[in-house]
Amino acid sequence: MEQRRFSGKGHWYHETQTNHCPDEVLPLVPEAAHVDDRFLLDLALPDEIVTPCESWLTPARALCDLLFPLHVPVNRLHTLSAYDRLSTALTVAQACGVQRLCNHYAALLAPLPGPDSSRESNQRLAQITQYARQLASSPDVIDDKAQRQLDEVGLSTYDIILINQIIGFVGFQARVVAAFQALLGHPVRWLPGHHLPPHAPTDGCTVSDWKPIFAGVELRYATAQQLESLSRWQSVPELRELTPVLCHEPTLLDRTGEILKSLHRGVKQRDAAARSLPVARALLTCSPDRFSAAQFTPLVDDGIPAAAAIYLLTWSAFCGWLDRLKIALGERS
Repeated sequence: MEQRRFSGKGHWYHETQTNHCPDEVLPLVPEAAHVDDRFLLDLALPDEIVTPCESWLTPARALCDLLFPLHVPVNRLHTLSAYDRLSTALTVAQACGVQRLCNHYAALLAPLPGPDSSRESNQRLAQITQYARQLASSPDVIDDKAQRQLDEVGLSTYDIILINQIIGFVGFQARVVAAFQALLGHPVRWLPGHHLPPHAPTDGCTVSDWKPIFAGVELRYATAQQLESLSRWQSVPELRELTPVLCHEPTLLDRTGEILKSLHRGVKQRDAAARSLPVARALLTCSPDRFSAAQFTPLVDDGIPAAAAIYLLTWSAFCGWLDRLKIALGERS
């Protein structure tokens, strides 16, 4: 895979058709790889904003470490390398157009060795990249064919669940970072050619009449951790149908569920009646690259405290994550 800097452009173009990566090619912002906060990417936020969010930021940060460890052992059932994971994350970040996130994942990806030059490896990486871009930006095009193509290039059930969690999570991260940047009045440097069309609901997790297309964990073979996660999350309405499938990776499910519980509790305590809220949610959902203070400030002007506005916008971002998991891992009955 080659990452090329185009003259006159302030961003990386993520090329998926080759694994050639010259030694002299460097990430656009090398220091973006080194952050203390892997979720918010060291945004300088006031304590009065961050402190109320710690209950969901803590599991979100933990997911960054779980999804993107520096070294990933691979085997027959878990074939996604660190390169595969970060390449997918960069694809999603580019689709969302949040430059800060693109810089981070590009900087992490650049020094890693890519796959070998075989036709099979190139096809596998190209298929993963295409799928990630489609689910991130146009999830309505994901169908049985898209799932079969992942299977045809050798992804296991564990791989498919993981890749969909990565896509959903990085889309969530992009929208949260965009919301926090808007609070600070920072512009989001959006990437030319990566505008997102309207594609997902903005209020609530609304994919209904859903059933999984992947088998859930079999109870007779389940580990103690899987059984505990099943018991913990199947009672949560938003996760009820997803839990048996996501429980193949129970640690990821636990952190996802903890974010959900914290956000749901926080949103219920906040007034969401502001006239400007639907407009802000819609733009953040469809075009995080264009979300700015022009959408955030009216929320505060309508009487929503800044911390409460972050909760409401983050809840919308999380619903987009769950919607993508349902689109990718099941079908409407």
